[in-house]
Amino acid sequence: MSNPAQRTAATDQAYHAIRSDILSGTLKEGERITEQRMAENLGLSRTPVREAISKLIHEGFVERGTGYTTRVAHFEDEELEQMFQIRKLLESYGAARAAEFATDEQVEHLKELSAEMSAHTPPKSQSDYKIISAANEKFHRTIMEAARSPRLSALISMAVNVGMVARMYHLYSDEDLIRSAAHHHEITDAIAARSPEWAASVMSSHLLAAASMAARAGQRKVPAAF
Repeated sequence: MSNPAQRTAATDQAYHAIRSDILSGTLKEGERITEQRMAENLGLSRTPVREAISKLIHEGFVERGTGYTTRVAHFEDEELEQMFQIRKLLESYGAARAAEFATDEQVEHLKELSAEMSAHTPPKSQSDYKIISAANEKFHRTIMEAARSPRLSALISMAVNVGMVARMYHLYSDEDLIRSAAHHHEITDAIAARSPEWAASVMSSHLLAAASMAARAGQRKVPAAF
């Protein structure tokens, strides 16, 4: 595939197709992913599939096994707990800084993202899950940008597994997701009010609730498709 634009489009197609199958549970946790099979299923060459898998490995959706094998990532309960504890410490501080330094435009963007998540909660379709997950990722990223701390952003990017977070939405109950959406609105209100303590407190509660929801979901042994 000599055309760079075509190659990029093919890689994006493979990335979104494989990612969607992981999020929906079509590809199960621990299931092996082979370039040849994926290429055949998608009607693509192996090169864009290989590039898509590399991106998914970087994001935490896929992990390398022995040799050249790749599998849908498996997360231990202890790993989940550690991630949430680290996020609580870092993102609570980030929310406090955002309450001090966020621009009016960033506050408005947080309001828009909160409204978007609420509009699709509880999710009725796979599309709703995608919209909520994407908006959540943008919401937390906007807060970190508003915190104006490149060092903090770097630490969070190392600590947070994007694939793990995205897959969680499929494990949460409707009640869990409604509570989470309400937290996003309150975090936004605290930042808009320029109240660092309030923002940090709500962010901490938000992440503690998420950790509890993830632990309960794991105990129910729901297929890891969140």
